[in-house]
Amino acid sequence: MNVALERIPRIISVDDHVVEPPHVWQRWLPARYRERGPRVERRGIGTMRHIGGGTYEQTFDPDGPVADCWVYEDLVYVHKRHVAAAGFDRDSMTMSPITYDEMRPGCYDPQARLADMDIGWIEASVSFPTFPRFCGQTFLEARDRDLAAACIRAYNDWMVEEWCGDSRGRLIPLTLVPLWDAEAAAAEVRRNAGRGVRAVCFSEIPPHLGLPSVHTDAWDPFFAACAETGTVVCMHIGSSSKMPATSADAPPAVAATLSFNNAMASLTDFLFSGVLVRFPDLRLAYSEGQIGWIPYILERADDVWRRHRAWGGVADRVPEPPSTYYYRQVFGCFFRDRHGLESLDRVGVDNITFETDYPHTDSTWPHTREVAASLMGDLPQETIDKICRANAARMLGLDLAA
Repeated sequence: MNVALERIPRIISVDDHVVEPPHVWQRWLPARYRERGPRVERRGIGTMRHIGGGTYEQTFDPDGPVADCWVYEDLVYVHKRHVAAAGFDRDSMTMSPITYDEMRPGCYDPQARLADMDIGWIEASVSFPTFPRFCGQTFLEARDRDLAAACIRAYNDWMVEEWCGDSRGRLIPLTLVPLWDAEAAAAEVRRNAGRGVRAVCFSEIPPHLGLPSVHTDAWDPFFAACAETGTVVCMHIGSSSKMPATSADAPPAVAATLSFNNAMASLTDFLFSGVLVRFPDLRLAYSEGQIGWIPYILERADDVWRRHRAWGGVADRVPEPPSTYYYRQVFGCFFRDRHGLESLDRVGVDNITFETDYPHTDSTWPHTREVAASLMGDLPQETIDKICRANAARMLGLDLAA
């Protein structure tokens, strides 16, 4: 075996995705909500266009190619091949309709996922939602808040008890909260922490969703609950429902290239917000944002703090250079980022985690071990171990020995 391959330990991936199976809300919602809860229908699809942040425009044609679709209130979410891309060749990972029958079962079946993780050299995995979107925007946008809150609780119950339940700890629960109510969000964090959950979804830029910014104290109940329970706040690119773009006619490849911009903007917000000062035990994790941009934004933030903090409005709320709080409380992650690895001394070897992004088109699966070896095979073994698993275990409160 290649020596570099032998140096890659079993990986803990902090950013994968689950395509929710059709029964989730029909099985896990209380009976009184099921008729109005999300359900799956098979429909013919006409046209489809990506808008950004996990949102699409589509038309329907009974004579068109069929897709399995989630139906909820006025929303029809169409399953797409490039979102459930595992198993397809690269040129077949298109933005086209797909059914559950065509998907690789590892997209939605936990036992099949564990088998695919074995193929990909993955010991443990954290999965973000698909139909609810990356921080539950689908339920934030719903009209019936009581039903939406019930859907969030049902998703979390399914995530903890069914998706992760028989995985022997290899599938790590990542839960949702009602974003429209910080006190209720805090209560849901504590409910789930009581059964071992240590990760929760949140929006990278809440104002894009019509929510308060992190520069207010509106989120303090939620952040306090996360800090007290050791629950890491996980923010995926696109969790603001808005991706960086240059023009309306730019192809999706432009937004995909610039996708790290949201993570960069979010980190800057947090560094100057005072949140990390008020909650020194709070931990943030940025998913799919890569890491090569981190050294410069820390350098710039520290320079702004030193030169401009008096008029910049942060002299009272940020008593130390902003990078202090990054190194203490923030984790970035990557799947392919040579530049970031070449800047490890500034990114912080203790602040990096690894991901596979299964089953999306960016995924390194099933060659994740080979990709990791090509990127990290010449690094010190202790550094490889930290990036591939130890930092993630520390972030998520995992017992590696167990």
